[in-house]
Amino acid sequence: MIPVFPDSKVALKGKKGLVVGIANDQSIAWGCARAFRALGADLAVTYLNDRAKKHVEPLAQALEAPIFLPLDVMVEGQTEGVFERIKSEWGQLDFLLHSIAFSPKEALHGRVVDVGRDGFLKTMDVSCWSFLRMAHLAEPLMKNGGTMFTMTYYGSQMVVENYNIMGVAKAALEAAVRYAAAELGPKGIRVHAISPGPLATRAASGIPEFDELMDKAQSKAPSRSLVSIDDVGNATAFLALDGAKLITGGVLYIDGGYHIID
Repeated sequence: MIPVFPDSKVALKGKKGLVVGIANDQSIAWGCARAFRALGADLAVTYLNDRAKKHVEPLAQALEAPIFLPLDVMVEGQTEGVFERIKSEWGQLDFLLHSIAFSPKEALHGRVVDVGRDGFLKTMDVSCWSFLRMAHLAEPLMKNGGTMFTMTYYGSQMVVENYNIMGVAKAALEAAVRYAAAELGPKGIRVHAISPGPLATRAASGIPEFDELMDKAQSKAPSRSLVSIDDVGNATAFLALDGAKLITGGVLYIDGGYHIID
């Protein structure tokens, strides 16, 4: 019988993964990347633009990432270019981590019913459609099955003050995960939405009164503690293991149980 939990240092040895969304050493994607690498995986890492490169490049070097490329999903052709590079250099992909979201300030800070069409489309484009596009490009590279991850939040299911249009986008993203899991499952590809509790990341800094949200989560969560990027990384990496091959299509909450509290 194959053990469910193989030697942790080689559990993902030989596996190739793409990590999208590292902005700095506080990023959820960084916590996940460290966990993947600790299990022996080889990683391709992207950075948003030249301004972000100086923050991400040392982290990519620490991960010994052989592929390090710019990726702004709003720039025509960049997403396709990343997957072409992976195809030419590796010829395969075993897992994909999509950890990006964006909403223009005027869209995010206003009421959902007041959001303009352009702000709505940009929010959905980066926060939801980009995951589907990456899933489409990753599918032919996952020849022996694989795992796809994206990041969501509790505000997709419940109205969270100040989360606004991003809650709508995350709800769409979670629906996309379910449909992608159903469509790709016969090929051995599983798809997951990871839902961490509030974290002090660069992305979260754009949400008004975020400190109050973190205080509320800590005081009400059954664990009485906030989640860390390492907590998220370790749980996410577990789902990439063969022992988790029959888990797919759902939302994994890593929030100390906050989502079960009224």
